[in-house]
Amino acid sequence: MTDFDLAPPASLLPDALTAARALDAADSLAAFRGRFAGIDDGSNAVTAYFDGNSLGRPTRASIDGIHRFLLDGWGGRLIRGWDEEWMELPFTIGDDLGRAALGAAAGQTFIGDSTTVLLYKLARAAVDSLPERSEIVLDTDNFPTDRYLLDGIARERGLDLVWIEADTEAGVTPEQVAAAVGPRTALVVLSHVAYRSGFLADLHTITRIVHDAGALVLWDLCHSAGSVPVELDAAGVDLAVGCTYKYLNGGPGSPAFGYVNRRLIPQLTQPIQGWMGASDVFLMGPEYRPAGDIRRFLSGTPPIVGMLAMRDTIAMIDEAGIGAVRTKSVALTQFAIALADEWLTPLGATLASPRDPESRGGHITLNHPAMREVTAALWQQDVIPDYRDPGGLRVGLSPFSTSFEEVHAGMAAVRDTLGELTHE
Repeated sequence: MTDFDLAPPASLLPDALTAARALDAADSLAAFRGRFAGIDDGSNAVTAYFDGNSLGRPTRASIDGIHRFLLDGWGGRLIRGWDEEWMELPFTIGDDLGRAALGAAAGQTFIGDSTTVLLYKLARAAVDSLPERSEIVLDTDNFPTDRYLLDGIARERGLDLVWIEADTEAGVTPEQVAAAVGPRTALVVLSHVAYRSGFLADLHTITRIVHDAGALVLWDLCHSAGSVPVELDAAGVDLAVGCTYKYLNGGPGSPAFGYVNRRLIPQLTQPIQGWMGASDVFLMGPEYRPAGDIRRFLSGTPPIVGMLAMRDTIAMIDEAGIGAVRTKSVALTQFAIALADEWLTPLGATLASPRDPESRGGHITLNHPAMREVTAALWQQDVIPDYRDPGGLRVGLSPFSTSFEEVHAGMAAVRDTLGELTHE
């Protein structure tokens, strides 16, 4: 665990910059920051990168490693690489990720297609395994892909959607789930960390509620994997998916991961049957026979180059411990909230994320009608947050690569830009 306390409110400090530097000096994850490209090396430098929850920075090790792979792995070994390593890489990396960040024992996590495709595979497999049930439960503020995809599955399979009305500044509660599930529920699909507000759902309690109703649960871990401890096995989670280009720094469009609890692997039939999911990949037989293990959830040839970069961040999580990552994450968002209270509240901005750190993931959202214009202006200043309607400037802070002084600089730029645009 990191050995610093959560940042005190900036209004109680004589100098917020001094506070930021003191927090950096006490940060036991500080040494990891130098492992990322574009930091302290004069190349592609930005004043503050507040979008690590959308696209993480590349590690220097990944840049070197991918270059070596192109020359030696692909260029040198050629097709022999499939026998020597690549065929098992989706499961080797999956097991590493499961151990380091997901609380998942070996044999349940794999790296595969895009998040959308994996969501489809696992959601379709889940509802097809409970043909006597006719409802999918989801929430109105889940990420668009989740909602669009489940709407398609419902029409495809003749199912009904049951909507939970989610608070866009909070998230889905156990009480709402309990009110929505029943004997017709086949599947509940929720995000562990809400993409808009950063609300951290109660994974353990909600999973138990869904199971008590006789249904399955599929968790979207896109905004929590690598930032928030996840205990999939301990909670008895059925299914999960997540992307790898956010806190796992896999790179633009890097393949997603899927998790299937080992008790369900023999029971589920995934709908996109391809040669890589067969029991004998090279038999090339006349009919599809699924593998008996997690391989059955693969379809086509794995994107090997696309899954290389995430290995270095997974190794860092393993080295530091996901508990230390979470401690730093909470401290970063606490410090950003304290600065927002001091600097942005007088300008009319409001916090659109949970104030309680126990209910918050690794990012926060700050609302103001001018935030779309503020975001565009900040990008021109090499301060990079992102924007989400309605009026939300989202601040995503990656524990390994973000410093407290960087948060100070970025929030100061938000203050100055918002002040100029609103003529305060």
